[in-house]
Amino acid sequence: MGSFIWLIPVIPLMGALINGIFGRWIKEKAGVIANLTVFSSFVLSIIAFTRVLQGEIFNGDYFSWIKAGSFEATFGLQVDQLSIVMMLVVTGVGFLIHLYSIGYMHGDPGVARYFSYLNLFIFSMLMLVMGNNLLLLYLGWEGVGLCSYLLIGFWYEKESAAKAGFKAFITNRVGDFGFALGIMLIFTTLGTINYSEIFSQTDKLVSAGVLTASALLLFLGATGKSAQFPLYIWLPDAMEGPTPVSALIHAATMVTAGVYMVARFNPLFSLSPETMMVVVIIGTFTALFAATMALVNKDIKRVLAYSTISQLGYMFIGVGVGAYAAGIFHLMTHAFFKALLFLGAGSVMHALANETNIDKMGALYPKIKTTAITFIVAWLAISGIPPLSGFFSKDEILAKAFAYSPWVWGFGVAGALLTAFYMSRLVFLTFFGKSRVAHEVEHHIHESPKVMTIPLMLLAILALIGGWVGIPQILGGSNHFEHFLAPVFAQAQSHLHFSHPSHTTEYLLMGMSVLAAVAGISLAYLMYVKGSIDPLKVGQRFAGVYRLLYNKYYVDEILNSLVYQPLWQASLWLWKFFDNVIIDGFVNMTGKLMLLLSFFTRRIQTGYVQNYAAFIILGAIIILAYYLLM
Repeated sequence: MGSFIWLIPVIPLMGALINGIFGRWIKEKAGVIANLTVFSSFVLSIIAFTRVLQGEIFNGDYFSWIKAGSFEATFGLQVDQLSIVMMLVVTGVGFLIHLYSIGYMHGDPGVARYFSYLNLFIFSMLMLVMGNNLLLLYLGWEGVGLCSYLLIGFWYEKESAAKAGFKAFITNRVGDFGFALGIMLIFTTLGTINYSEIFSQTDKLVSAGVLTASALLLFLGATGKSAQFPLYIWLPDAMEGPTPVSALIHAATMVTAGVYMVARFNPLFSLSPETMMVVVIIGTFTALFAATMALVNKDIKRVLAYSTISQLGYMFIGVGVGAYAAGIFHLMTHAFFKALLFLGAGSVMHALANETNIDKMGALYPKIKTTAITFIVAWLAISGIPPLSGFFSKDEILAKAFAYSPWVWGFGVAGALLTAFYMSRLVFLTFFGKSRVAHEVEHHIHESPKVMTIPLMLLAILALIGGWVGIPQILGGSNHFEHFLAPVFAQAQSHLHFSHPSHTTEYLLMGMSVLAAVAGISLAYLMYVKGSIDPLKVGQRFAGVYRLLYNKYYVDEILNSLVYQPLWQASLWLWKFFDNVIIDGFVNMTGKLMLLLSFFTRRIQTGYVQNYAAFIILGAIIILAYYLLM
């Protein structure tokens, strides 16, 4: 594989360079170039996948990248079972989003810049998942952070978009600082940044007493990239970017980086029960916390954003309890239905002149039927309705969570109920009931062009059957996905021991998970379709809770008071006192001192030639007198 896999990340990079340099002239053709490059990477990834299925694994260095003293970093790639799953998700789902973008971004004056950034995003994520050492991981890690900043703030002339991009960038800097410290700690302890060498020396990290510290620092980076509490605040505001960007960030790139990183470093995390417990607690809390905020939000894209934060929490529950394959399984299925949800939301916005408020929608099903049907498939998948993909992946996580702690399972089921409710609320208010669309917009409602609906249909198929590769034995399957990934997690599994519940318990857990989803959907149906329960009266009765959820627990306001404003005031003080008084004062004092010293010397600079001649003669007399008298 080494002869061609390097092309998988390089081809999108070339597309980014071509569109970035020549975009002014090629304009709309930039979309064709971007799509061809990502599709080429997808085809090569499929070829690599067939090799991996045959048992071929690649881990090799191409050239020496950085060398300084005893430190050497190579440009090396690794393709194993975990890498290839991520490569297929990034290039496959990424290609469909690229294809959709041709229609969505048609006519935008910055279309070439957009596709250049999009290609660069794919390259960065591929480097993140294909690199065989910490430095390449960090390169991709920062690369996806940069691309998210560029694409969230793509329409930078809008103040809200510029601020959202800045917020994402700064928030991720907090997590990335810890991530960088974790990398440095591992290197200073082991003297290597290569994965295989690190994983073969985990006992040294244990003996040095830095295992838990390094794992926690790495996880701090994951909380930023994967939007976990408390560093989730950037992701809802990221909706300011073009909708296909939201799909790419939420489904195939950026936010999946943290989950992948924990799964990749499973030999480290599995040796630190304390870190695993932290991962589980953060994931469980985030899954439930974000779901509550989605209950009352009225922006179609922000509801999906909180949904992503919540679903990422489930993935971290999976990897946190040691069910790494289950966490990656949910990452994959989530990529299918979350990309579909965001692209479906974009199609709705396309039909409604960019309207995002679900209170101004309704009765859209017969008018944009393709969008509606595909969106419904994604809704049922994320709600956990069998036999769609989300049911199998989420149920696998919940089953492993029950073995870890019934409390974690209970919170997970509660989150599943909330997920089914708020997603049903979104679907019912958008596609069914009475039309609340503005009169001037209603007569313009139309279905999106084929270039946008074809990706929706393909993603709907994946959302429908994508989970069948992980059907558990209890349902007559053999969980091919878990067996496929087993070699990557073999070292970690030797340190973990799961208690296997009886078949009766497994059926009971599965049934309760489905019942939670059905209960959530039924409650939303009674409230927003049948009208048996009045949402307005419920909101009025629990007005305090409603305000708390609607204002997102006032987290932004709290951070503004406790963090942003103190930092702002401290910065003002540093500017006014330290910069203006101390630094500028020292510089000005130096200038004044020179001015004072020059006050006497400049008196002899009269500009008269006779004065200068007199001084020359006087000097000559003094010198002659000195020699004659001495």
